[in-house]
Amino acid sequence: MRADADRVFKALAAAERRLLLDRLRAKNGQTLGELCRHLKTTRQAVTKHLKVLEAADLVVPVWRGREKLHYLNPVPIHEIAERWIGKYERGRLRALAELKAKLEGETDG
Repeated sequence: MRADADRVFKALAAAERRLLLDRLRAKNGQTLGELCRHLKTTRQAVTKHLKVLEAADLVVPVWRGREKLHYLNPVPIHEIAERWIGKYERGRLRALAELKAKLEGETDG
């Protein structure tokens, strides 16, 4: 688990890689070209970031003909959450998140 967790934390450490994960969360199964749109990063840099995400099993590539599609794999993040947050913290964290959302909603408009 340690080597796997190290890879996941390394992958999540870069804002660019978190942005790629967010884009896949919004629309799973994107090509490199689709992921590069709206980014101020070179295609080569995105490719390098995807390789780090793939090494951490956060992104799974699937070939469809000549197209390589990238899919989000949430399992490694879930495993880390289970290990460090654990079942005993879920209720308290959920209550805090609900309180935060309610308070932020009260300040809007």
